[in-house]
Amino acid sequence: MTIRVALADDQSLVRAGFRVLVNSAPDLEVVGEAANGQEVVALARDTRPDVVLMDIRMPDMDGLVATRQITADETLAAVRVLVLTTFEIDEYVFAALRAGASGFLGKGVEAVELQDAIRVVARGDALLSPAATRGLIGRFLDTTTEIAAGAEERLTELTERERDVMIMVAAGLTNDDIADRLRISPFTAKTHVNRAMTKLGAHDRAQLVIIAYETGLVRPAGRSSQ
Repeated sequence: MTIRVALADDQSLVRAGFRVLVNSAPDLEVVGEAANGQEVVALARDTRPDVVLMDIRMPDMDGLVATRQITADETLAAVRVLVLTTFEIDEYVFAALRAGASGFLGKGVEAVELQDAIRVVARGDALLSPAATRGLIGRFLDTTTEIAAGAEERLTELTERERDVMIMVAAGLTNDDIADRLRISPFTAKTHVNRAMTKLGAHDRAQLVIIAYETGLVRPAGRSSQ
């Protein structure tokens, strides 16, 4: 089955380069290109790609806003966003994931790594591991204000078991790890994770980790829960 990819970058030469890299894989195909955020949102609605390769810095509407609009559109629920940028700093990584991106890569990525990344996010997984995301969020939140009032209300629909599983996901545990810890099957562990993701509107496990920190369910190391 061919994975359909849309490209969004304001530089035509950059798009041309990524088009060659993507189309060189037998299971990947570029179905459209956009030069700014507005164009890629429209392109996503017209072509329904499996994955959008999204630049962060673009004119008129940047990639973070475009990512947020795509992931918030229920008709585009199956579309995954993989952010590509030269700005490889924590703030941009966090902002991209928070906006709904399923992964993050620098523009200097090798062809095989890019192709593998597209396959990872296309199947619904997060490109960044929960453990890596946890460290990133911990560093970012250590420099921000405390958890916003009322943030915990987002967790009210979760069962106690789903909260426990969410904490384990934030700790970087896999479904198999969670299953061993709770003495349940890996399938049941995956079901709990998926239900938590659905209730919280998370696209993948990385975003589930972000929500765990944003709501105060999990705190960065060294920060009091009081």
